Amino acid sequence: MRFLLSALLVFLGSSVYAGGPNVIFIFADDLGWGDIGCYGNEWFETPHLDKLAVEGMRFTNAYAAAPICSASRAGVLTGKTPARLGFEFVTKHEEGYQPIEAPLRAPPYTMNLPLEEVTIPEMISDRDTGFFGKWHLNKHHNGYLGWSPTHGPKAQGFDVAIEDFGSHPYSYRGKNADRSFLDLPKGEFPTDAVTENAIEFLRAPHEQPFFLMVSHFYVHDPIHTRVKWLHDHYLEKIPDTHPRKAILAHYGAMVTALDHYVGQVVAAVDEHLGDEKNLIIFTSDNGGHPNYFGNAPLRGSKWNLYEGGIRVPFIARWKDTIAKESVNDTPVWSLDIAPSVAELANVEIPDNVDGQSLLPILQESSTSTEGRTFIWHFPYYHPEKGYSEAPLTIGSDDGVTSKTKPHSAIRKGDWKLLHFYEDGRNELYFLPDDLSEENDLSEAEPEVAKRLLEELQKSLEEAHARFPDKNPNYHNQ
Repeated sequence: MRFLLSALLVFLGSSVYAGGPNVIFIFADDLGWGDIGCYGNEWFETPHLDKLAVEGMRFTNAYAAAPICSASRAGVLTGKTPARLGFEFVTKHEEGYQPIEAPLRAPPYTMNLPLEEVTIPEMISDRDTGFFGKWHLNKHHNGYLGWSPTHGPKAQGFDVAIEDFGSHPYSYRGKNADRSFLDLPKGEFPTDAVTENAIEFLRAPHEQPFFLMVSHFYVHDPIHTRVKWLHDHYLEKIPDTHPRKAILAHYGAMVTALDHYVGQVVAAVDEHLGDEKNLIIFTSDNGGHPNYFGNAPLRGSKWNLYEGGIRVPFIARWKDTIAKESVNDTPVWSLDIAPSVAELANVEIPDNVDGQSLLPILQESSTSTEGRTFIWHFPYYHPEKGYSEAPLTIGSDDGVTSKTKPHSAIRKGDWKLLHFYEDGRNELYFLPDDLSEENDLSEAEPEVAKRLLEELQKSLEEAHARFPDKNPNYHNQ
């Protein structure tokens, strides 16, 4: 496999090009806004990501396109909202509807990112593009998360793509899997094939600036580490009084492993690409899982549209362009990556793209919370298994997966409104004073709520969004 990759990369380019920048996009899975050191985490050690932030720009108001994996990834690659794509949930093995007894029925599952949608590698088709890691944008093929030959990365425009779980627990899960600790010296980590393949791609000769997407499986569950020295380190570091101490020792080890692999890619960029301009972007696909670190002080988690579900870490490093140690409060979202890459490649941005290029912010370090409108749409229920037993209240760092009901959200300036479809209820929050979304101002500020709701509805209508409808199988009405 490694030989075939090398041969293909040599075919793609035979000399180092002049100019740039290359774009190296590193995508984490389920990493919460507060999971890493430079975002305030006091337990988990992330020296490489912290260093990346020191060398570049750290965004404090960055958002994912969606609170869930497939939808977020579809948004990243196209620059379009999941509402516009009709891709708001995760892919499945089979088509159908959610098996949940509830007043509303969510739209049918979307199985694949349509081929007619223009992805980042298709926008910049004259440049080398590589993809390594988690795809999750097609119907599961030959097993969970398996790439489809008709809708996988190569079918969506990537020149080079290798399917591998790397060192993530997905690679050793199963009934008879060996989950024992590895005998590794302190400071050493298992080799991660996702990282190794990405490094081989960036080391190869390229005649044009390239786009590399390193899509990690970390820190998605199953939460488990085989690195004993790291597990034991966190078991000692996390207070005995913490109710989730045992699982957090594993989770913290996964966060630090992710950081280590990010550090390997960044080191390879610095070593092998020399003084060329290289834009490195790091972010997560959605907020963290509520059963683990918990996302405090943010309310909510993966699967819902409170800040804990959609606010994510976002770091950009572009030497000699982005000022070091920049902290930017401008609201941005992952939909901005596609138009940014297109502008860097000097190609036309496709129609109906909802993101905006980040280049003015990155180049000028400008900061503003005014003007832009952000829309999220989640017309589904969660959890699909055990929904009736799940708690109703969505809290902050409560360690449980609560009921998420179909809803949408809008942020404009410092205001954020959530609209729930079962009962037509609205919640309104002023984020600078209420990051945890505890003080609903919808009754105190009815004009603001009305204005935002109207804009939300208009935006969803313009995007031809899919909505939940009356559930014909619900018998408690």
